[in-house]
Amino acid sequence: MTALPDDLRAALDDALDGLGRRDLARAVERLSGRYREGRAATAPILATAGDVAAYAGYRMPATYAAVHAALAEVARAAPGYAPATMADLGGGTGAALWAAQRTWPGLGELAVTEQVPEAIELGRRLAAAATAPALRGATWRRGTIDPAAPPPAADLVTLSYVLGELPAAARESAVRWLADAAGDEGVVVLVEPGTPDGYARVVAARDTLVGHGLTVLAPCPHDHACPIPRGQDWCHFAARLPRLDTHRQIKEGTLNFEDEKFSYVAASRHPYGRAASRVLRHPLKRKGLVALRECTAGEGLADTTVTKRQRELYRAARDARWGDAWPPPGD
Repeated sequence: MTALPDDLRAALDDALDGLGRRDLARAVERLSGRYREGRAATAPILATAGDVAAYAGYRMPATYAAVHAALAEVARAAPGYAPATMADLGGGTGAALWAAQRTWPGLGELAVTEQVPEAIELGRRLAAAATAPALRGATWRRGTIDPAAPPPAADLVTLSYVLGELPAAARESAVRWLADAAGDEGVVVLVEPGTPDGYARVVAARDTLVGHGLTVLAPCPHDHACPIPRGQDWCHFAARLPRLDTHRQIKEGTLNFEDEKFSYVAASRHPYGRAASRVLRHPLKRKGLVALRECTAGEGLADTTVTKRQRELYRAARDARWGDAWPPPGD
């Protein structure tokens, strides 16, 4: 499971303490409806301080888990990549900052651009409680994604759960702008919900990034067109996270965990490296064999069976999970 860092969990609990759980639950239901509509927002979805608090309690743990999972794959694919600066666009209350700092503790300069003042206020409050100096010193700026403005140059550029809020006609220019922000050696990471629509936005952004001269680092093992048949399936992954008491109360859930499904793409102009192939489904494990559904560089989609006779590879396959690089680095 991917749990929130202790300092973030404590700060989030403090921020929600004293707020009416019923009011937060109603705000969550309203926000859920807005996000499920799948339409570009004509006004900020987070319109009030109550909305922001509800969003933080409802979505921040899941957003953190998804972004952390995506960044962890970037770190595994590109062990030589060590970002020092980060720009998070449409950053909300800062979940991506925390995920990036956990992935690369050497990050020194963190910056968030967000259009909702209440989200900035809460994000600053949460970051002020962090043990990492870089988080406490993060820069928060009110603004929007504006391809007409100079891009905010950084080694790591992130945009999570925002593409769907942009008008469809504006997405390509926004993605190019983000790519330019990453420069020649930086990495841009885009994360969207793991739904057919979210995947469609990610694969379109992927095409834009590749067409703009970038190389895909993850999850794809190639820069060719996505081999998944459109309309029949979609590329997505899942991050499991624990539900804390406050989280369960707001979401009115009974399980002590949830699975956040997400689609993502990470790309750079610098050829850092990438997986030889990617596991696209939960491995099917039977006595003496493991069946893997993979996306490969040469064959596109492929089904691989690893048997007990293959010894070390079989042991690795028994440990393989949905979304992992295959074979594991070093094997």
